[in-house]
Amino acid sequence: QVQLVESGGGLVQAGGSLRLSCAASGRTFNAYGLAWFRHAPGKEREFVAAISRSGLSTWYTDSVKDRFTSSRDNAKNTVYLHMNSLKPEETAVYYCAAKNGPIQIPTMKQTPTYNYWGQGTQVTVSS
Repeated sequence: QVQLVESGGGLVQAGGSLRLSCAASGRTFNAYGLAWFRHAPGKEREFVAAISRSGLSTWYTDSVKDRFTSSRDNAKNTVYLHMNSLKPEETAVYYCAAKNGPIQIPTMKQTPTYNYWGQGTQVTVSS
């Protein structure tokens, strides 16, 4: 079992940057594939990024490629999402999620893939 706690959200102007963190409990953090999702009002929860257990592989939804970077520090049980050039339409609650075992590309964008979720952190991008 793992508990996830996100932080780092806030209000930022369009074009600005934020770094989200997600701290996990437990001793086997590197056993979990991790992902970031976001949920905007009136929309479905949307896949943003995923990162492999080692951190060596990452995947992104097309709209954030070259602007967002996910990384993880397994020694600190923490995963990060660095977000640059933020846009107002990216205003949402951002969630980190963990799955037992490795990230699998065919299913990584699907919310049922993940066993554990954080409570979310609000990101608001003003125009």
